[in-house]
Amino acid sequence: MKEEKLKIFIDSIVKYFHYAGQTSVKIGSPFLIKDIKEVTADYTGTISISGDYQGACYFTAPSALLKHLILSIGEVDTSDSMMQDAVGEVANTMSGNARRRLGKKFIISTPKVSKGAPFVVDKKSDAHIYAIPINWKSYKATLGIHLN
Repeated sequence: MKEEKLKIFIDSIVKYFHYAGQTSVKIGSPFLIKDIKEVTADYTGTISISGDYQGACYFTAPSALLKHLILSIGEVDTSDSMMQDAVGEVANTMSGNARRRLGKKFIISTPKVSKGAPFVVDKKSDAHIYAIPINWKSYKATLGIHLN
């Protein structure tokens, strides 16, 4: 995957956290992993990608980050279902912003949300996933990108 495509996803996640949390987010250096489960946190939002691209993007975060994010947008309900909604919303917003930049043939699914291990997307056995560390406030999350 080319660096400019990764940057599209990184820019999207930075904008999301700046808007929602009104503070900056720090992005770590992307690195390759074989399986998103290597970096999975408490909740994972998965967006399947089809069209000119095949794969998925993932946002995985700990409960504490999601609770803080929910509270920062003025919501008081930090229940399990709200945390699942939040992780799905981040994944959906990020992939939707990427779609605007990559065009109509970058087709995204509705978010699939899971606790812990992510929704599994079929991929070629030799394909890798880029993991992008995200630091927001005192929390750590991961953005995963897998595109063929």
